[in-house]
Amino acid sequence: MTAPSTYGLSTQARNLQWLLTDLVEEVPGVNSVAVVSSDGLLLLSSEPAAVRNDAGQATGRPKGPRGATADLATIVSGLGSLTTGAAALMDGGGVKQTMVAMEHGSVFVMAISDGSLLGVHAAPDCDMSVVAYHMALFVGRAGHVLTPEVRSELRQSMEKTP
Repeated sequence: MTAPSTYGLSTQARNLQWLLTDLVEEVPGVNSVAVVSSDGLLLLSSEPAAVRNDAGQATGRPKGPRGATADLATIVSGLGSLTTGAAALMDGGGVKQTMVAMEHGSVFVMAISDGSLLGVHAAPDCDMSVVAYHMALFVGRAGHVLTPEVRSELRQSMEKTP
């Protein structure tokens, strides 16, 4: 995995990117990870927004599988909205985690703070409890750092990347 560039980002934003990269690289079976804001915009991604050549020049968008983080962000946002609506209809309180197990993989969604969500696309043979545990660690570490200012900075950095 190639981590997105953190050049020019604040210490808090770089730390969040490091935590996200660590989640992908250290947890077996994790394919991609996305952090999405409450309004559905991608804030952090485990994939670079653009493929770069050896000179560091953008050469186009990644050609990843359908589970790529751009698609994952859309799925996470939709699942977050759906489960929040379902919980409200059932007087169930706030949604803490959503998990969708499929024949060829799993998607996990966990609330971070202020409506932001962490989404993980994992392999079908992943240890779901290990993935959920590491997601909870990320949420615990990221929740207090993901302030409105940092969310705005991350959103702008994602928009700047070709």
